[in-house]
Amino acid sequence: MKKLAVIAFGGNALLRGGQKGTYREQMLNVTETCESLLPFLEKDYNLVIGHGNGPQVGNVMLQHEAGSQEFGVPSMPIDFCVAETQGLIGFMIEMGLGKVFAKTGIKRNVVTLVTQVVVDKDDPMFQNPTKPVGPYYTKEEAEKYAAETGSIFKEDPKGRGWRKVVASPKPIAIQNVDIVKRLAEEGNIVVTVGGGGIPVVEKNGSLGGIEAVIDKDLASAMTAINIHADEFYILTDVPNVYINFRKENEQALKTITVAEAKKYLADGQFTEGSMAPKIRAAVLFVEATGHEAIITEATRLSDPACGTRIIA
Repeated sequence: MKKLAVIAFGGNALLRGGQKGTYREQMLNVTETCESLLPFLEKDYNLVIGHGNGPQVGNVMLQHEAGSQEFGVPSMPIDFCVAETQGLIGFMIEMGLGKVFAKTGIKRNVVTLVTQVVVDKDDPMFQNPTKPVGPYYTKEEAEKYAAETGSIFKEDPKGRGWRKVVASPKPIAIQNVDIVKRLAEEGNIVVTVGGGGIPVVEKNGSLGGIEAVIDKDLASAMTAINIHADEFYILTDVPNVYINFRKENEQALKTITVAEAKKYLADGQFTEGSMAPKIRAAVLFVEATGHEAIITEATRLSDPACGTRIIA
């Protein structure tokens, strides 16, 4: 049988430091990242792609806010914005892969699924929301919006203003994951759990959206586990995982065990909001499947020994 790999695109797959985020910039970035998948395509892997949406969903929220203030167009909740960005980023990935196929003569279908991810409405993260989203406000504006909407705002640690914060609960189920598996095994490249998935909770026997942000690497790892993936890759902006990052004694890690990864996490070697969630997602996959997970930069994928490998 063909190997099945899940590849989680990092935020730099679409938008890089110093860029404005124009459509042209993002399209060029996506196409370059898609070109890095050639080693998998040439080996005829079955592929499932997850992706982040941090800058894009933030921009969409800014657009909604501007439309609301300037023209009275109602702004939309986060679950709506995540769905919106899943569609637009999926479109760009499909276009990027299409350019790669045109150059190489590869013929594959690419399918984007707007994916809901179920979280527990009683997840403790809802009691202490910490994930900042959307635009910055003055303290007065934040207090006004908090009174009007019931949203929670916190001051930015770098002094840039006040931002809305939401929970980042753990994913507990990926909707339509069986369809993802079937489509991938039929040879289609599937784009799913974009931005961690649209956060939903069970309400009276059906699912409804909720204000939350789900970690995209964790959602991708859960997808990889559920579809019985052979390999799991997390793409980021550095070639390896490091301990003592950006210090004189910085050390790139090549292969580490789950136990070592957990110790480094406990020692505070990995930053929250950066490498720590990626390590947790990799550990989750390895513990559940016994297969290795690889964290690396997209341009290194042609090297069979690329990145940092987390093994059992």
